[in-house]
Order: sequence, then C-alpha cells, then structure tokens
Amino acid sequence: MEQERVRCQLDVIAEVLRAARDRGVSLWLRGGWAMDFFLGEVTRDHADIDWFARARDAAPLEGILTRLGHRPVPGPPPDLQLDFVKDGLDTSFTLLAQDTEGRITVAGGPWAGTPWPEGLLDAEPGRIGALEAPIVGPRAQIEIKRMMPVWDPSRPRRAKDAEDIARLEAALRGRS
Repeated sequence: MEQERVRCQLDVIAEVLRAARDRGVSLWLRGGWAMDFFLGEVTRDHADIDWFARARDAAPLEGILTRLGHRPVPGPPPDLQLDFVKDGLDTSFTLLAQDTEGRITVAGGPWAGTPWPEGLLDAEPGRIGALEAPIVGPRAQIEIKRMMPVWDPSRPRRAKDAEDIARLEAALRGRS
C-alpha cells in the first residue's frame, strides 16, 4: 500500500469534510473509503474518493471544492455526479434526491428517481484514527456492491468488490 497516497487521500477527506460542514453541506463517504472508515483501518489502495451529496447542495459543493483548489473533470451528467481532481487525486460526488415517500433516490441521469438501498445514510460515522466521517451504511454498501453489475451491466463484477463484501459481512457478524 502506498502510504503517501493514503495520507494525501485522508488529508483530502478531512479538508473536504471540514469545508462542507462549515457551509452546512452534508456528505457521506461511499465505496472503498466508506468500508475502511466502517472497519476503522485502511484495507487497500484506493484509486479515488467516492462520496454521496444531496443534489440541492451541488452548487455550494462546487464552490467549496473550487475554493479548495479542486478542478472539475468532465464526466457523467452534472445532475447525476460531480467529478474533481486536486494534486492528482480524484474525487467523485454522486448526487442524491428524495422522493415524496422520503426514500433516497438517484438524482439524475437515466435512473433518476430510482431508490437507493434502504439505510443508505443511516449509519453512525466511521473513523480512521482521529478522523471521523459520515459513511454509507454497511448493509447498503454490500447491496450496492452486489447489485451494481445487475443495475448497470457495463460495470462488471470486480474482485475487490467481493473482497469488500466479505470484509463488511465479517465485521457485521462480529458486531452482532
């Protein structure tokens, strides 16, 4: 594991969380970093930092990130996801909406309005060392990792997803 990259990514996580909180913008780590914060340790190298943010916070979030030196990167539709890079580190913010029944849904793109797994944003914050971060609920993480290749056949099942699922399931069993 490349320790310098890990340190830089943790610094970005701390910086983004602090700036977002100061502006009243809620964020949740998702993907591999959410798992690591749930487990309390860095388990593997991460190519990027994935987040969830509310769609209504997209404009303030863009301003926050720009002030922090992040540059926008073209990618998915901006009503679905915002991508940025800073010092060679990629960050991605998938946007969330809410339906009339209060369920968290996909904010834009072809799946707009589709509910995300139940419990997505209900987890206690995770922690690595002294750094605490809101995270996607571990059961929702497992469902997303299992279902992504079904929901989007262009995204094949990856070995790291199977490893992440096994780690999360073992941790959940240990906490019951």
